[in-house]
Amino acid sequence: MSDSAYRVETTPRLAQWRIENLASCTYRKSDPFKIGKQNITAGNRTLTSGVLLFDQRDYITPHVGKFVVKHLSVEKNRVLFVKLFPEISNLTRDNPPIASFIVRVVSSVGERKALTHPEIKDKVLKNNEDFVWAIEVPLTGKFIIDVEFLDLKTASPNGGEPCSIWAEGFTQQRSNATAIESLGRMLTEGIHTDITINASDGSIGAHRAVLAARSPVFRSMFSHNLQEKELSTINISDMSLEACQAFLNYLYGIIKHEEFLTHRLALLHAADKYDISDLRDACHDSLLEDIDTKNVLDRLQNASLYQLMKLKMSCIRYLVKFGKIFEIRDDFNTFLQNADRDLIAEVFHEANLLEEKVNILLSLHTSTTVKVAQWMKHECTYQLDERETLEKVSKISKANKIMSP
Repeated sequence: MSDSAYRVETTPRLAQWRIENLASCTYRKSDPFKIGKQNITAGNRTLTSGVLLFDQRDYITPHVGKFVVKHLSVEKNRVLFVKLFPEISNLTRDNPPIASFIVRVVSSVGERKALTHPEIKDKVLKNNEDFVWAIEVPLTGKFIIDVEFLDLKTASPNGGEPCSIWAEGFTQQRSNATAIESLGRMLTEGIHTDITINASDGSIGAHRAVLAARSPVFRSMFSHNLQEKELSTINISDMSLEACQAFLNYLYGIIKHEEFLTHRLALLHAADKYDISDLRDACHDSLLEDIDTKNVLDRLQNASLYQLMKLKMSCIRYLVKFGKIFEIRDDFNTFLQNADRDLIAEVFHEANLLEEKVNILLSLHTSTTVKVAQWMKHECTYQLDERETLEKVSKISKANKIMSP
């Protein structure tokens, strides 16, 4: 059989396979074919076809974007089956294409009778069983299989909503990417900077318009006759130059992940100080991801300071429900002496029974906590008043420095 028997002709949205004689075989798969524009940053899709099996096979990932490789194939066994599926790869398993399409089988002789499958909407194509069209009407002679793609989407690499390869958003995305790149160059190359930021150990240039657009606090500074407006300087003495650079990189949209992780506590402080809610949320989400015994008490106090309720409750649950409080006795003992009384009360409130609270205090093995635990047993019922307990802790702590017996 000639090579042309497997070839699929395409336009940007249409794949067409001409079958000369199905009677000579029971199964046929086409060559790969491409759907969508090529060499666009947003991504490309390649489809392959076959006589009664439409197979969408593989993502090819060049540096400019993604491609979806598909195949068409045909099976004949009294019933004709048309299937469409992606080529198997790690990428298609993780991010399968999502297609909307119409399939038609058209007799290419005589009156050109056509069979049309109802429109398929947002179909996730993972394997060769995801779309199967069984045609029971006998087909003889020459016929054509058309697949008209109404839409073809790919999952976002960042976990966002799937994006159409033809969507207007792709042009916008490319424009946005170029704008962010240019904005980043303005910062890194110091192009027409008009404000100087003085950190604790150095200075860096920036742009009033960018700062004002990102922060209502900065906008207020530049809108009134304040020192920052008159002198064209902003003093951020509570941040190092490195942390301040990370802060600006975030505002300009060019921060790297490792840089963000390194400076996220400083960035959280800056987000709170300059009222940048998206940065605050990003820091909050990140701090939730890697709580451990080394950082849980610091995270807890920062959560209380910046009113990050989800982080605070996660830290308290980690300490109490997961029993990590017993693994950091010395650190928790210091926490009891120095932390905010209301915050300590919240930790003990998470331990619902008096017995749990007594065990926590006894586990610390200090003279003060033992006395508090004994007092709790004698003076309280199972409904412990945390504030009364904390007052007792405070009084005993003043009379006896907490130390191991």
